[in-house]
Amino acid sequence: MALSYASDGAAIQDHQFSYRRSADQDAATPARHPVVVVGAGPVGLTLAIDLAQRGQRVLLLDNDHRLSTGSRAICFAKRTLEIWDRLGVGDAMCAKGVEWNVGKVYFKDDLLYAFNLLPEPGHERPAFINLQQYYAEAYLAVRAAQLPNIEIRWRNAVSAIEPLADGARLGIETPEGMYHLEADYVAACDGSRSPLRALMGQESKGRVFRDRFLIADVRMQADFPAERWFWFDPPFHPNQSVLLHRQPDGVWRIDFQLGWDADPEAERQPERIRPRVDAMMRAALGREVPYELEWASVYTFACLRMERFTHGRVIFAGDSAHGVSPFGARGANSGVQDAENIAWKLDLVLRGVAPQALLDSYGPEREYAADENILNSTRATDFITPKSPISRLFRDATLDLARQFPFARRIVNSGRLSVPATLRDSALNTPDRDVFAGSMVPGAPAADAPLDGGGWLLRRLDGRHFAALVFGDGEAAAKIRAGAGGLVTVDVIDLPAQGLVAERYDARPGTVVLLRPDQHVCARWRKPESTDIRAALRRALALH
Repeated sequence: MALSYASDGAAIQDHQFSYRRSADQDAATPARHPVVVVGAGPVGLTLAIDLAQRGQRVLLLDNDHRLSTGSRAICFAKRTLEIWDRLGVGDAMCAKGVEWNVGKVYFKDDLLYAFNLLPEPGHERPAFINLQQYYAEAYLAVRAAQLPNIEIRWRNAVSAIEPLADGARLGIETPEGMYHLEADYVAACDGSRSPLRALMGQESKGRVFRDRFLIADVRMQADFPAERWFWFDPPFHPNQSVLLHRQPDGVWRIDFQLGWDADPEAERQPERIRPRVDAMMRAALGREVPYELEWASVYTFACLRMERFTHGRVIFAGDSAHGVSPFGARGANSGVQDAENIAWKLDLVLRGVAPQALLDSYGPEREYAADENILNSTRATDFITPKSPISRLFRDATLDLARQFPFARRIVNSGRLSVPATLRDSALNTPDRDVFAGSMVPGAPAADAPLDGGGWLLRRLDGRHFAALVFGDGEAAAKIRAGAGGLVTVDVIDLPAQGLVAERYDARPGTVVLLRPDQHVCARWRKPESTDIRAALRRALALH
């Protein structure tokens, strides 16, 4: 069966991609490629597609010939969906995924409170969808196969790397032996156990938490709504925590905290999993429900990252660069944002529009984002898994207060969920000189909103160019084009100075908001001149 958007979960997990011998394996001297992406997971596929849609040729290498098995990453955030919309796969993801905005927190057998992650209307995408990682990878792989300037080589494992002044030389193992090639740039998207990181003599440092969790994928017909349910110390799993998510195809993801002394091999066996699931069903539904165990894994929390994400022409992204504990859905989502950050910068550098300094800004921007994710993930893990009697006493007292008092609910941390980083201190930003209200500060990802004539704001931004949102002032367009002349293309989007878009950007007649190709705000003014536009573009291109 050919892989397609219509493929079901079993077919996707069983699908095997063919190994094919490439001309590079017979070359007398190593072939040279502009971009080599290593790792065909969600991050590597996203990066390859993004670059290809910009017109770049990409070689994508993967050491396996299959997509992931089991649910793995399942919570994909609004910002990730907006990025995937631009890459042509967002609609398929959302059509298959389970949309959710509501989370509920329980302490023992009591519902403490519920929260809504998308409390305001006027967004095309939900706060999150739940979608098994193998579906996400499959839809991305299908899209990549549609683009003629992406070549994917399965069962091509990088086993050697030699950094060069103008790129890198790779040694690649295949079923037919080893060959070599060179690349102007290498993107290491090869996961938490990154072979490239080890080959480069680099390591990730941070904190490993002394606790274990069981993931169980359970197929069943149950009456649970499409919500995130989190239990602290439930009667059916005392002194531990449990998390429940609904996935497509009648599959439910259940995470059981086990404690540090749990035996990982024993705990993933069906005879140990079933009693836990049965007890949860009796407590949550008042009865047992027939089900099938689809997949199980035991994992340990860790929050760590590489000191630097860029090493010459080798760039690390996703789990190869940074890792966080699963609660909060910060891993895959932040990795997709890494890929988006790399793509537009590398494209402009390869085209000679911007200097290497633009691509070098990837490191500081995404290292900052990783630190923010690690901080939030560490706080969540410390709250979920208290390490001393005193910290447990504090946590349980906080949970007791949260039954009645809203202020205490802000302290409860069951895994604060992924939000995109606002790159406030980026060197590519032009600081405000005018007074603005709201969250659309320089460095913020652009907020979506419906357009008066139909459609959505972010759908108007194709991601290939800078964009200027011009509110109620036709003269500003000429100033923008004059300021951009000879530098870079800027798409001008005329918008009314009233309505929801204007409200979200605190716009008045004459306001201009300049967006980078990755849809982050880089400058805004009440009434700019062409010289202001030009200076901001030069700064955003790292030309100053």
